[in-house]
Amino acid sequence: MLQIKQLTITHKKDLRVILKDFSFVLNPGDKVVLIGEEGNGKSTLLKWIYDPRLIEGYAETQGERICTGEHPGYLPQELPAEEKEKTVYEYFCGEDAFGMQTPREVTRLAGQLKLPSDFFYQDQKMNTLSGGEKVKAQMARLLMAQPSVLLLDEPSNDIDIETLEWLEKLILEAPQPVLFISHDETLIERTANVVIHIEQLKRKTESRYSVAKTGYRQYEANRAAQLASQEQRALGERREEKKRQEKFRRIEQAVNYDLNSITRQNPHGGYLLKKKMRAVKSLEKRYEREALDRTEIPETEDAIFFKVGEKVKMPAGKTVLEFSLDRLYAPSSKEEVPRLLSEHIFLRIKGGERVCITGKNGVGKTTLLKQIAEQLLSRTDIRACYMPQNYEDILELDRTPVDFLSVTGDKEETTRIRTYLGSMKYTVDEMTHPMSELSGGQKAKVLLLKMSLSGADVLILDEPTRNFSPLSGPVIRKILRQYQGAILSISHDRKYIEEVCTAVYQLTPEGLVKTDGENV
Repeated sequence: MLQIKQLTITHKKDLRVILKDFSFVLNPGDKVVLIGEEGNGKSTLLKWIYDPRLIEGYAETQGERICTGEHPGYLPQELPAEEKEKTVYEYFCGEDAFGMQTPREVTRLAGQLKLPSDFFYQDQKMNTLSGGEKVKAQMARLLMAQPSVLLLDEPSNDIDIETLEWLEKLILEAPQPVLFISHDETLIERTANVVIHIEQLKRKTESRYSVAKTGYRQYEANRAAQLASQEQRALGERREEKKRQEKFRRIEQAVNYDLNSITRQNPHGGYLLKKKMRAVKSLEKRYEREALDRTEIPETEDAIFFKVGEKVKMPAGKTVLEFSLDRLYAPSSKEEVPRLLSEHIFLRIKGGERVCITGKNGVGKTTLLKQIAEQLLSRTDIRACYMPQNYEDILELDRTPVDFLSVTGDKEETTRIRTYLGSMKYTVDEMTHPMSELSGGQKAKVLLLKMSLSGADVLILDEPTRNFSPLSGPVIRKILRQYQGAILSISHDRKYIEEVCTAVYQLTPEGLVKTDGENV
């Protein structure tokens, strides 16, 4: 059994309480999803549950972690830096259980993950794998150790749809309890039977959490109904209170008027009016006590709000891209022989189209998108912006969000940027933190805001929704669906593909194949 008692986590740098008095028991059969807006401490909580030492550098904690007899397995959101330089074989040799695997067991695991049977013995560096291949490698090493509890931080990031379906099955059929963070709403809907929701209210000065032993959609429906009922009750009480207050003021004014008008010839009348005034004051105190017990208007942590390309209007017939490539090779060092990924690639995009490229992990989607991005970014007849899969490719992590977004640096621009960041749920402290300290979702927000401020009419997006919470996801999809420019993206997010994209292509070894967006 894994139990947490009265856990409070406080950020050291700005003394913000990330989580307060959190208690929870992870029971057999639980498939628990941890949700909340970007930067609310979900990954921090998962790290602490696995090993409290992982967050000692930036957070202080109070509380108890009971993990008697458990052997938790942890999948981090990002591959640790020291592991990235290892070869795939060296990476797996770092797990003692790897040496205990029989060839048959290794082959079966590779098959489950749709990896080549010799994948675990490759000399390829871990940092040269595709995003999806990295996730698969981490999952494989984790499962080899046969943990009694699975703690998974964004296992759905960057994996193809076929592997997403495998992951859904793994979570549903896992004999051990699973606590996971994911931004894939379809995965959450199909697997979770418990929801933990962490919120930061009042400009992130107050922490609140909810635990619901139900599926995600049912939790959403129950929460919406509860909030609506609470709001109706609170507003009704306020209307009644206003009526009582108005009646009270009329009585008070009438008594005051009579007191001021009474003559000394009627002392008995004066006594009665003073007695009546005491009754009025008593009534006023009663109303004040009742007001303390009235229902509060519900406060929630709203999703982010901003717009991209509000003034962009690209002609529908304008040819944005006409790209052809005979052969697509994987990136390689001078010593390596380039590996052919695909050939006979052709893609045409016109104004207003929102194109998505899908395909299996390692097929070369990101490599292709980088080549297309180079061409689009060099053009002068359009204004293109690029959001890479690895944010560090263009983010300067030692700079603050405000500095990174500033062009002129003048006071008016800085004020406007701070206002925009505020609408995306950044606190004043977070606006001045180096971006290296921000969560993946917060970094993604900075890049989207950069696109918004640039006035770009072409967006090149590599997994644009991968780091947004299930609460922000619908907002991001709506923004991109309403965008009037052209979008070229890579995604495995099934809701994004369905709701945003007007055309879907699958990258195969034989080139790009247009699909209907299903079973990709």
